[in-house]
Amino acid sequence: MAWLLLAGAIVAEVLATSALKLSDGFAHKGWTVVVAVGYIASFSMLAQALKLQLQVSVAYAIWSGAGTAAIALIGMMFLKEPITPLKALGLVLIIAGAVVLNLAQPH
Repeated sequence: MAWLLLAGAIVAEVLATSALKLSDGFAHKGWTVVVAVGYIASFSMLAQALKLQLQVSVAYAIWSGAGTAAIALIGMMFLKEPITPLKALGLVLIIAGAVVLNLAQPH
């Protein structure tokens, strides 16, 4: 259940961050509400995942790393942000770091 909550927290954070771009500096009220609700939902689910069993070091690294990688991919695919070899390497390293942290935790 903790891992499902963490996945939900990541999805909510990615949606909120995507809406942040669409809010136009909080000028668009509808997208601003999506931002606020998304971040509140994300932190709430992250807190519950930590309460259940996840180590904060692992959960936060996966939450922030997966969110960062997802937003970078969204930016490249939908917002026409350029992809460079260095940016691609950075994304691979983020994902690899999350995998290593997960493997390193005691079971």
